[in-house]
Amino acid sequence: MSYHGIVIAGFGGQGVMLMGQIIAAAAVIDGKNSTWLPSYGPEMRGGTANCTVVVDEKPVASPVIDTPTEVVAMNYPSMVKFGKKLKSGGFLFVNASVVDQKMDRGDVKIIEIPVNDIADKIGSGKVANMVMLGAFVELTKVASFEAVEEALRYKLSGSKSALLPLNLEAIKKGAEYARGR
Repeated sequence: MSYHGIVIAGFGGQGVMLMGQIIAAAAVIDGKNSTWLPSYGPEMRGGTANCTVVVDEKPVASPVIDTPTEVVAMNYPSMVKFGKKLKSGGFLFVNASVVDQKMDRGDVKIIEIPVNDIADKIGSGKVANMVMLGAFVELTKVASFEAVEEALRYKLSGSKSALLPLNLEAIKKGAEYARGR
């Protein structure tokens, strides 16, 4: 699929904006067109946060998505809100570490990834978003892993460069989990 209309949503502090930025940047590195549009709830940390990412071979006319092709739900309210807008045949990625309820949509592919559990096992719950990113990229092929790594290196440059190995490990573990499920 060359067109991806992605909504990534969760609580503030779960890294949904960074996931979106990396997908958008990786797509551009791979020679595709992309947009990234953030949306915050009234409070930052703990409030709702979501972003939309559009990736296409053709120029992107608008960053606004009415019917996403993929939804990443890092919490239950996000799954309920955006899961019902998901295009029939689309992918719903669910953080199974946090969401214990099921979405009643037989017309979409639901991928449950225990991202917090996987992140805790590799040493830091803070990289749960990168575990989800790895699973997402593995299953959607929205961008190459080389481009994702390059985008992440750019975002985690300077004083944040020490965080790079753990984040790359989290992406790898997410991709491995997605392949093996």
